[in-house]
Amino acid sequence: MTSPNRQTLLVLPRPSNRTQGLLKLGPLRLRCAIGRSGVTHAKREGDGATPAGRYALVEVRYRADKIARPRTLLPLRRTRRRDGWCDGKGDRNYNRPVALPYPASAETMWRDDDVYDVVVVLDWNLRPRRQNGGSAIFFHLARPGYLPTEGCVAVSRADMLRILRRLRPGAAFEVR
Repeated sequence: MTSPNRQTLLVLPRPSNRTQGLLKLGPLRLRCAIGRSGVTHAKREGDGATPAGRYALVEVRYRADKIARPRTLLPLRRTRRRDGWCDGKGDRNYNRPVALPYPASAETMWRDDDVYDVVVVLDWNLRPRRQNGGSAIFFHLARPGYLPTEGCVAVSRADMLRILRRLRPGAAFEVR
C-alpha cells in the first residue's frame, strides 16, 4: 500500500491501443494519452515513445493568462513567453530549460494550443543526462480526442487539476 508521503501516479498502456493508457492515483482511474510509439525501455530523442520507469515530479508550470493558479503542494512556477526547453542533440543545455530565442533546437513552452497550459516537469534524463536520451518528457494536458504525444503523458485539464490537488511533495510518476 502506498503511504500518503509516497504517492505514485501509475501509467499503464492499454493493450488495445498503444497510444493511450490508464492513469491510476489511489482510487482514481483516468484516461491518458501516451507517445505515438507507445512505451519503451530504450528511449531516444525523436522516437515518439514514452519512457518506461519511475520519475520524480520536479515542478508544475502553468500559463497564468489561461488558467488560475493550480491548487497543489508541488513546486509551482508561471510559464513565461520566452520559456523554452532545449531538445538540440549535442547542445550543452540539452534537456534543460532555456530562454527563447535559443541558438539550438528548443521546444516552446508558451504554445498556441492548450497542451502546455499546465505542465508537470518529470525528472526523465535530467541527472545524469544522456545526450540523445530523450528530452522534454512532461506530464501535460491532452489534445482533443487524446491524440498521441511525442513521448509525454497527457490527461484532460479537469483531471490534471484533480490530480494536482491530491499530490504531495515526494510523489512519483511511474510508466510501465
